[in-house]
Amino acid sequence: MNMDRKEKERAFFENGSMVLEKLIAFCNGKSIPIRGFSYEELKQATNNYDARLVIVQDELYWKWYKGSLDGRLVSIRKFEGGVHITEGRDLSNYVINDLVISAKMSAHKNVLKLIGCCLETRPPILVHEFAANGSLANRIQGTHGSQQHQPLTWASTLKIAREIAHAISYLHTAFSRPIIHRDINMRNIFLDQHDVAKLSNFEFSILVPEGETHVQVDFLSWSVRYMSPEYFATGKVTEKADVYSFGVLLLELVKGKNSNDFTQLNNGEGVDFSKPKKECVGLVVGMQNGAQGRCIVDPTILAEEGRASTTEQQLQAVVDLALTCRKRDSEIRPTMVDVTKELMRIEKLVL
Repeated sequence: MNMDRKEKERAFFENGSMVLEKLIAFCNGKSIPIRGFSYEELKQATNNYDARLVIVQDELYWKWYKGSLDGRLVSIRKFEGGVHITEGRDLSNYVINDLVISAKMSAHKNVLKLIGCCLETRPPILVHEFAANGSLANRIQGTHGSQQHQPLTWASTLKIAREIAHAISYLHTAFSRPIIHRDINMRNIFLDQHDVAKLSNFEFSILVPEGETHVQVDFLSWSVRYMSPEYFATGKVTEKADVYSFGVLLLELVKGKNSNDFTQLNNGEGVDFSKPKKECVGLVVGMQNGAQGRCIVDPTILAEEGRASTTEQQLQAVVDLALTCRKRDSEIRPTMVDVTKELMRIEKLVL
């Protein structure tokens, strides 16, 4: 990709204007500690975006590259074109939303820290701390690029769930107005070299307006299977939409795969999102019946030796919590603060 000076200047001006607007809205005009990089710096850092340095590839339009800047390994998130979901909307606006909220959240240990950005491209390129063990989605599937990883232990899985719950709780409660993530899923969670979980990708995140309890949106995030019924059907978003998504994530962690296949939890009826919208919503919320954890869990979890009874007790508690998070009535769902406390309690379970 060759970029002339005029293209860079125009992109920098337009991106910079949007960044300033978002800073005023999200950060009350306060400065945020992010560094600006030139397009050439990032091109050199990734050996001209060498395909061998791709650490995570979004199936739609993003690639995460392993790069080196000032002797430090980083993760560089770059738009690669192709089919995407913005339907004519300016993708830069979503990326800048991600940039600003990532910067606002970077102090949290369970958020993928934003280091800087390049505003010379449309959309901008983002630079984050290096996630040595890739995305949680890749890790659950057992591979990360060409590198093999040991399967996650149940203790590590439970820790990751608690860490992400804590990050979402912070998003909901730490600021003057709650921020709703809107895209909680395994692909947006990364693991560092110690398998510490890092929440990322705030491009669809949205603030609850002053004095309001919800936000009405006209554009849904792409992860349909994670959407709460009220969000999918009406576009109404509250913090409880994130709670629902987290419930799906918990079930995925227990099952050891993504949520396309919850047949055993759904009384033999699979969830098919190709069906009409209203029928689809009915299937999404069909998993409310209590189910024994043993019948749906990843068999490698139960194969762990030495603590089978405690593991089964924890598994059942996690499944119960997940199903509570996925209640059709959003008012019945717990808050993410309560979810975090319950996961901490489950971690401490002993017989």
